[in-house]
Amino acid sequence: MTFTQQANQIFQQAIRDYHLKDHVDTLINNPYENGTIEHSLYLKCWIDTVQWHLEDIIRDPHIDPAEALGLKRRIDRSNQDRTDLVEEIDSYFRQVYSEVKPLPEARLNTESPAWAVDRLSILALKIWHMQEQTERKDADAAHIQKCQAKLDVLKEQQVDLSTAIDQLLEDIEAGRKYMKVYRQMKMYNDPATNPILYKK
Repeated sequence: MTFTQQANQIFQQAIRDYHLKDHVDTLINNPYENGTIEHSLYLKCWIDTVQWHLEDIIRDPHIDPAEALGLKRRIDRSNQDRTDLVEEIDSYFRQVYSEVKPLPEARLNTESPAWAVDRLSILALKIWHMQEQTERKDADAAHIQKCQAKLDVLKEQQVDLSTAIDQLLEDIEAGRKYMKVYRQMKMYNDPATNPILYKK
């Protein structure tokens, strides 16, 4: 089994588990052992899934402004958790390939493996929810047809992105590409770098 075959299975499992109750306050029950890559992948997709639904809720035009502000801050925290987890997954890859000596002609990739995995997790969510749209009984045929066409494209993207990630990992393992990870250093969450916070 390739890395992305495993990841896609875990993402599907996390999304399915969330939708058993389909509520943003559902407590996670991660079935994988803490400290494993499987645990991190499940947690990553769970965070993405909860945030997906928070983003739906906050777009309600009739939402109470105070509730919307609370949701916005919750989404901000979720984004930070998501970023931290991506960096944790990249640390895993750095450990796995720590003994690999890059070839003299090795090239750098445009993104780290974990940020590509981040996109793969989001893609799994898009597929799940677009599939839901194709199964709606209250939508007309034109809507179903349009969503089915989008679903087909999303599934093709999933295959392509999965292939590209596996190829990237193969290249890193063979020394044809090398990893370089930059921490995100988000400034707006840091009281020392956000002027609205440090000027108070």
